[in-house]
Amino acid sequence: MKLSPVFARRLYIALLIQHSERPNVPKLIELTGWPRRTIQDVLKALPAIGINLSFIQDGRRHNDGYYSVKDWGPFDVNVLNKWQSDIAQYLGL
Repeated sequence: MKLSPVFARRLYIALLIQHSERPNVPKLIELTGWPRRTIQDVLKALPAIGINLSFIQDGRRHNDGYYSVKDWGPFDVNVLNKWQSDIAQYLGL
């Protein structure tokens, strides 16, 4: 697989959001082992590659909630689903 690690991280986080129950930053840290800042940077960068996220508020505090993929933009999620384990392996997960 010929992907840059940065691009692979973005795709992988989007896939985790798609397939995890209530995916928030702590959950994504748990699933990847990556630092909080890395997760936050990846989330912030997803719109730049066409993946549109929404944050679903679910609690009293402003950061209580989870992410959802609203639009995959130029990506075929069915193809990405097939590549998810390859992407994880490429990233050393």
